[in-house]
Amino acid sequence: MPHSAPTSPFTVGFDLDMTLIDSRPGIHRTYRALAEETGVSIDADLAVSRLGPPLEEELAYWFPAERLPAAADRYRALYVELAIEPTPPLPGAAEALAAVRRLGGRSMVVTAKYPGNAKLHLDHLGLTPDVLVGSLWAERKAEALLAHDAGVYVGDHVGDVRGARAARARSVAVATGPCPADELRAAGADVVLADLTAFPGWLADYLAADA
Repeated sequence: MPHSAPTSPFTVGFDLDMTLIDSRPGIHRTYRALAEETGVSIDADLAVSRLGPPLEEELAYWFPAERLPAAADRYRALYVELAIEPTPPLPGAAEALAAVRRLGGRSMVVTAKYPGNAKLHLDHLGLTPDVLVGSLWAERKAEALLAHDAGVYVGDHVGDVRGARAARARSVAVATGPCPADELRAAGADVVLADLTAFPGWLADYLAADA
């Protein structure tokens, strides 16, 4: 698949959960609180092992369809109270965003997470992308990537790889989420990094090669 060449200024997109932040502690805490409030048994350990898809997809494992809207609303409200403070950045997150800016580009976060909660995470951790777009998953992430002419998209999930490919962007995968490196390569990732600490060097080499 052809990839869009970097433009000046170029744009790099990033996923949020398990790419820039380790949201497992906060999400685990929120699911436990939701289970206690609703009386519904939720395996929080299992839920945090498969982060990536939209919240409603996970809740559908635990709630009947007629209770999903209310469960999602309550989860998001609890999330604000319980999930922001215990969620740390992943190694190299701030440096990856800074590298894009230092090299003359713009950064954006494109996530399946509710945008208000995504912004709370970014603000709490001092992570400052130029653009934030929420509530997009897998191929639908291409809507935002194409709208902002992103030539690279960085994520941890095979859904992120599909989103990058749908946007004709270079897919850079980090093996910090639920999908191992081999699975990310099999899904079509152009590059697989162990984590974001390797991203600034990769980006500098990529831009130099295309200069």
